[in-house]
Amino acid sequence: MIAQEPSRKIVHIDMDAFYASVEQRDDPALRGRPVIVAWKGNRSVVCAASYEARKFGVRSAMAAVHAERLCPRAIFVPPDFSRYRAVSQGVREIFKRHTDLIEPLSLDEAYLDVTSNKTDLPTATRVAKTIRQQIREELNLTASAGVAPNKFLAKIASDWKKPDGLFVIQPNEVESFLTPLPVYRIPGVGKVTEKRMETIGIKTVGDLRNLDLAILEANFGRYGIRLYELARGIDRNPVVPDRPTKSISAEDTFKRDLPLEETEPMIRRLAEKVWTASRKETRIARTVVLKLKTKDFSILTRSHTATAPPSSCEELVEIALALRERVDAANQLYRLVGVGLHNFQEAEDTSSHPLFCPHPDMSS
Repeated sequence: MIAQEPSRKIVHIDMDAFYASVEQRDDPALRGRPVIVAWKGNRSVVCAASYEARKFGVRSAMAAVHAERLCPRAIFVPPDFSRYRAVSQGVREIFKRHTDLIEPLSLDEAYLDVTSNKTDLPTATRVAKTIRQQIREELNLTASAGVAPNKFLAKIASDWKKPDGLFVIQPNEVESFLTPLPVYRIPGVGKVTEKRMETIGIKTVGDLRNLDLAILEANFGRYGIRLYELARGIDRNPVVPDRPTKSISAEDTFKRDLPLEETEPMIRRLAEKVWTASRKETRIARTVVLKLKTKDFSILTRSHTATAPPSSCEELVEIALALRERVDAANQLYRLVGVGLHNFQEAEDTSSHPLFCPHPDMSS
């Protein structure tokens, strides 16, 4: 039996196209024009794209050369993370006027628990409206907000009316809101899991809710319990202030078991995925980890800790491939590979690191 979660009032704030919006705010010539925050070059990725650029299909983490093909008239602006951090701190100071329960996810988004708020506003919706107004008036930027009884729902809600929107999910609206949603809206449901769900007839959250817990556990293991709860709008995870990132990783199970020498394309793809995820972190990782699972389910790991973190996506790829060379692969087949960044620390000198968007001229 699933116990009912405690009643909370959670706000998720997500700054709109944050890096690009800061650039447009600070340079009037960029306003209303397609702006891509990235260095030009074959090894660069898009850090952010203004909504004018997104109309052409440009997205964060996309290769810069591909973005340029999609939007030839785009204006490329090199990222300035020290400035973005300063603006992010300004946003945080606004949050602190309303609650001390702030859990930042990155420079541009955070959860706030406003079950009780410092300003005695009567509802969480009023708190969210006030925060958005203060961000607009004091920082000349826009933010979208989601208000809901828990973090899972607030995160979905903040994306519902982007950009510059506010969406509220009241407790009595949870079931009607969730039921028609496609399952990929649930955190952790990627393309592979979505396809697995389709094979057992799950396309919407409503379909998921109709399955017994035992069936979900049989098909998805411990994650099946989480799916069972989320399909019912249950998320007990509290807002945890300033929880530091311990690691960022990605892994993939092969369709067929592979010899070690055939794993390079997967390692490259996973390293790129991890690099993209790490670009929003305020801290830097000094340890790269390669994980391999053999045909008989034995797990092997190799790691490398350097005095300086990887300075580009390509350098991360090269370190991961070098770790592969330290594996004794004699007559062994592998069913899974993973790449991770661990040992996150504060950046001692942010000017010396590009921090998550590789400059095309950096040597690796």
